[in-house]
Amino acid sequence: MINNIRNTTRARGLENTILASILLFLYNIVFPLHDTLILSTINEVLVFITLYFLFKYIHPFLSGKTDSPLTLVLNAGILTALIFFVISISMSLFDDLVLTNENLNIFNSLFSIILIFVFLGSSVYIFSTFRELFFLRQKKDPQTYFNTMLVFFSLTFFSNLLLKVDSNFDYPHDAFFVVSIVLICINSLRVSWIAFIIKRQKLYLLIISTVLSVLFGFNFGMLQDTNTIKQLLVTFSPGLYTIFSLVMIYGMIYFGVIFFTTLFHLPTAEAFDRKAEEASSFMDLTKLITQVFDFKELAETVMNITTKVCNSYSAWLVTKKENNYELNAVKNIAYIEADKLTKLLLDYEERELIRVQTIYFDSVTSDIKGVMGDFKSIAIAPLKVHEEINGFLFTARHNNINFDEDEKKSLQAFADYAAVALENAKLIAESIEKERLEKELDVARDIQRKILPSQVPETKNLEVSALFIPAFEVGGDYYDFFNLENNKLGFVVADVSGKGISAAFIMAEVKGIFESLSKIILKPSELLVKVNEILKDSLDKKSFVTVIYGVIDLEKGTINFARAGHPPVIFSRKDKVEKLQPGGIGIGLDYSSGFANTLKEMQIELTNGDIFAFYSDGIPEAKNAKDEDFGYTRFENIIHQNRDKHLDQISNELMKNITIFTKDHAQHDDITLVLFKWKS
Repeated sequence: MINNIRNTTRARGLENTILASILLFLYNIVFPLHDTLILSTINEVLVFITLYFLFKYIHPFLSGKTDSPLTLVLNAGILTALIFFVISISMSLFDDLVLTNENLNIFNSLFSIILIFVFLGSSVYIFSTFRELFFLRQKKDPQTYFNTMLVFFSLTFFSNLLLKVDSNFDYPHDAFFVVSIVLICINSLRVSWIAFIIKRQKLYLLIISTVLSVLFGFNFGMLQDTNTIKQLLVTFSPGLYTIFSLVMIYGMIYFGVIFFTTLFHLPTAEAFDRKAEEASSFMDLTKLITQVFDFKELAETVMNITTKVCNSYSAWLVTKKENNYELNAVKNIAYIEADKLTKLLLDYEERELIRVQTIYFDSVTSDIKGVMGDFKSIAIAPLKVHEEINGFLFTARHNNINFDEDEKKSLQAFADYAAVALENAKLIAESIEKERLEKELDVARDIQRKILPSQVPETKNLEVSALFIPAFEVGGDYYDFFNLENNKLGFVVADVSGKGISAAFIMAEVKGIFESLSKIILKPSELLVKVNEILKDSLDKKSFVTVIYGVIDLEKGTINFARAGHPPVIFSRKDKVEKLQPGGIGIGLDYSSGFANTLKEMQIELTNGDIFAFYSDGIPEAKNAKDEDFGYTRFENIIHQNRDKHLDQISNELMKNITIFTKDHAQHDDITLVLFKWKS
């Protein structure tokens, strides 16, 4: 019944296509010149209807060939080559007919109609092919993207009618045409099906895509020159000429994308083919991964599957323990016998067993024959994880049938899966240790959460914003605020060298020191000197701390700060942004008088709208996939361009830009940012 419905639908589609084609043909015979808007509109509608019905008729035939995408590509390529041949021949032939005999008007008309329908049918067939390839192997439904492109194709098709109203009214057509090309580029990127073809097909596709991309480009280029074929298409239907041009552009872009995508897939093609072959033959091996919690059950599963698939009688498994091998599981063989065979066979093989090796009864020494007993052949597969051999999988037969290549591949596949499963069993023990460390990290996170301010100060003349993003679970960056006497606000931004728990605990000690000293020492440089003296016994030779400490006088409108090796301050005032970098080396680098001698204080009279950015080096040194730094220029531009916004908005804008910049690179350092904005 379903086949009858399909046949009926196809027959109806063919009837509609033939009817539309006849109407189009007769209309152009009766009205060969479309010199008015009404005649042009009717002609364009008839062309569009013919294209639509032809598309609906061709689509069911192509949808049945999606199991062989290369066939679709090859058919489209043959048709494109035919178009190239027709254009090349027709350009000279058509011109010669016109020049040699003016009485061949009827012949010319018929020849023109034939050419028109060749271009019309070719455009639809090639476009239908692109549609099938577009949806092939897609995990999500991309219907919206393709339908959007169809809408703009249609708008571009009918926008030619606007030129009949006013010949200068061409910008809608150009706009729709450009948008269509953009959508073509977007849709051309959906080529998921390439990953599912084998290496030989990829190499074949690489050649075809190169030829077709060039061929589509030639077809498009030849139709852009002023020639008889172009005049013929434009005279018959400007919309058809536009659609044909878009299809040629589509083919040029699409096969260009296929070329590069296939090229990028080639290095992994062999690995993909191998994995696909293993996956199709050994789907039941996935159960191994879920059995790693019970090592005995895992070993028994490996033994059972090995003997079943390799059609062998016995099997046993040994794993590496320090410099020796330990027998873990056996099937249809005694432990003592398996242990003796393991030692003899591993000693017998002088070269390292890096792949499946077979041992035959007739080719071994007499001492090994005595241990092999009734076994006529034994296959040995190494258990490799990260190219390191962690054990061996043995399987043996009583009969005289040798292990063929397929069975060796099967055995190696079992060994690979077993090696991963056994490695996972080891990771379980490690996960217990990791859980213990996680609890310690939870404690460290709680400590750090309590150390950092829960909220920023709120004052009448000063807007404050702060954020902290650790690179790991805990970090070594630190910031804090201190309410001082005489309506002054102290602040500190510090960065402890290193990362993780050790840096976090040093940071906790630094917090206590600053919180105590800020109450009794107002001068920033003197406070930093005192901090350096106190930390002398706490910091080892590999540790140091960079700090900026300052005091803001909220009544006088001044800021006074000193810097100990910390990144420069970003200062924005009106139309300029600059880096303020008073001298100073990091705390812990020098405990002599040289530390105090390098420190320089800086005091600035505040004006309305002044912005100060204090931060750690995690911002300018944030890296992208090319290992390039985010840098100071981007940082300064974001501060300056958003200076009229609230500080929280500036922080969000900065983090958004850093996130986009480092999207392909892991965060390698803690990020701390403290912003001040004077509002008086």
